[in-house]
Amino acid sequence: MAKILAIDDELDMLILIKNILKKKGHTVDIYQNPLDLNENEISKYNLILLDIMMPGIDGISLCKQIRDKVDSPIIFLTAKTMEEDIVNGLLSGGDDYITKPFGVEELSARIEAHLRREKREKHTSLNLGNIRFDLSSKEVFIDNEKINLTKSEYQISELLAKSKGQVFSREQIYEMVFGFDGTSDASAISEHVKNIRAKFQKYGERPIATVWGIGYKWN
Repeated sequence: MAKILAIDDELDMLILIKNILKKKGHTVDIYQNPLDLNENEISKYNLILLDIMMPGIDGISLCKQIRDKVDSPIIFLTAKTMEEDIVNGLLSGGDDYITKPFGVEELSARIEAHLRREKREKHTSLNLGNIRFDLSSKEVFIDNEKINLTKSEYQISELLAKSKGQVFSREQIYEMVFGFDGTSDASAISEHVKNIRAKFQKYGERPIATVWGIGYKWN
């Protein structure tokens, strides 16, 4: 099951898409107005369906705007058939396009093909707003500028970021990052979090929140 985002100014089209994909076991969020979209939440989707002709902001412009925040496939939905429009869509960061009107089976087949490919590919980045984790190099960037975290600070940040919104106690963080063989104790986590916050604060970011009496979470 995948989490899919569909954006189209035609409500009937969105309802059709949602019904088709729900039958395949997917969860679908729909938006008529792309300006209502919270871009900080967009990285949670496994695939995005994006209409090109929309009021407020067109699909190609929106794709350019969100492309660096997501590594999931973006498939354009368009009534346009001109080669120039298709090329512009793909150059903006789109992965594929489906021309309206489309058949149920065509839509399902295209989506399933992209989701299968995504499962085969190893994702190497985690994007949360302006913050990007490079999971291969174990580095964090804010607006493409590297944040100099220590190994322990990176591990704590990645743990919290991968489970955004989930609260972890200091003891849980210590065990998951350092294991049972660690040479310090859970109180060291507070100091690490303090240092992490100071480094992110320099860039105007405050991603780690304290849940009093419990522990910490990534906002």
